[in-house]
Amino acid sequence: MTRVLYPGSFDPIHNGHLEIIATASRLFDEVIVAAMRNPQKGEPLFSLDERREMLEESVAHLPNVKVTMFASLVVDLAKEMGADFIVKGLRAVSDFESELQMAQMNQKISGVDTLFIPSASGNSFLASKLLREITRFGGDVTPMVPSAVAKRLQEKYGS
Repeated sequence: MTRVLYPGSFDPIHNGHLEIIATASRLFDEVIVAAMRNPQKGEPLFSLDERREMLEESVAHLPNVKVTMFASLVVDLAKEMGADFIVKGLRAVSDFESELQMAQMNQKISGVDTLFIPSASGNSFLASKLLREITRFGGDVTPMVPSAVAKRLQEKYGS
């Protein structure tokens, strides 16, 4: 059985994330989606509990996907969960540059390898930060996020 870990801040999860999760769920026996608080990304819009709920609702149709939260090194969580690999999605060349460095560091300190899954061009422009900004100013991101997320974004921004 091959188990993979897909970590991220998921603030909020969007259709690009879901594409990577669905692809991983077809390729591997078990996918663990792990949301974290990333201090490099500033103050989150959604709490970890809210993100857990949105993730669980968004992946409910994928029986081999589990959701967890973490506040440690990704490689420590990977070992704790018994993950064979870390999975990361790539949208553009710029993602590859930063993700490659992280993958190499993770492999060096833990021996856990990272596998990259490219997003389809239809989702490559999606970024949680942009979706939050569009919603904040009254824009509609409904086609780009799961319904559970669209509802919560509307509740947060009163649109």
